[in-house]
Amino acid sequence: MTTVSVVTPTYNRARFLPDAIESVLAQTHSDFELIVWDDGSDDDTREVLEPYLADSRVRYFYQENQGQSYARNHALEHASGDYIAFLDSDDLWAPDKLEKQLAFLLANPEVDIVHGDEAMIDEDGKVTSLANMRRYSGRITRYLLADNSVSIATVLVRRRCFVEMGGFDTSVGVADDYELWLRFSARYLFHYEPGIVASYRVMSEQISSDKRRRFAANENIICKFLERYGDVLSIRDRRWGLARFFCRKARYFASVGEWSVASSAIARAMWHAPLDPVVWRALFRVVLPRRQL
Repeated sequence: MTTVSVVTPTYNRARFLPDAIESVLAQTHSDFELIVWDDGSDDDTREVLEPYLADSRVRYFYQENQGQSYARNHALEHASGDYIAFLDSDDLWAPDKLEKQLAFLLANPEVDIVHGDEAMIDEDGKVTSLANMRRYSGRITRYLLADNSVSIATVLVRRRCFVEMGGFDTSVGVADDYELWLRFSARYLFHYEPGIVASYRVMSEQISSDKRRRFAANENIICKFLERYGDVLSIRDRRWGLARFFCRKARYFASVGEWSVASSAIARAMWHAPLDPVVWRALFRVVLPRRQL
């Protein structure tokens, strides 16, 4: 059995796929399998991938287009590693990503998921930002309610998490990784290890760039999570996380001039945590720009 199974879903990313694969093959920890799951590409993905199949660690599968969450789940069904990592086909890893994270999990059996930071790169692979959001360790559910602070390209997860709690929710569509981390947070310990271990390629056509769709998906994910696992949170932590989620939503929609949506969101934040200074600051940022128009 290999130590780590690396899951790479791909769809029409032949231009970027070689760089992603080479960043896996360049890992200082070499005991892994790389499962490339093609979600119905109609470009030259297969031809681009062919030379890499000479390496017995690289496995290629093809399915008719169903969506990224299906591709990831099918790959998980074929994974043999004790640990699971994910790398989308347009992203990259630092060479020591697996080595460092595996060493941490082996030394800390109480932790089930380790994650880190990422660089932002453009279509040409140039670094555009090294700034990262705040990330957390331990029982991180309340922080995940506020925002998804776990980047899928940076994680290493014990296989048993998927065995015990399942894989990606295929009904989500957008933000399936957020649903997974939120669900896993109900049972497992996370550890944030500072340092850039991956590079995330930002392109205009990516689903994740549609913030309106993402906010709607995240809110739906949160509601379903609280219905199933809400008892893992204290009332205070639930209100803390939800207030911050709605503050984020209010600030975004205010920034694009959608005042009715912003007002509704800030009202919900205020309902959850009326004495929280974060909520009042968000209210100020939402209301003041509108008055200045």
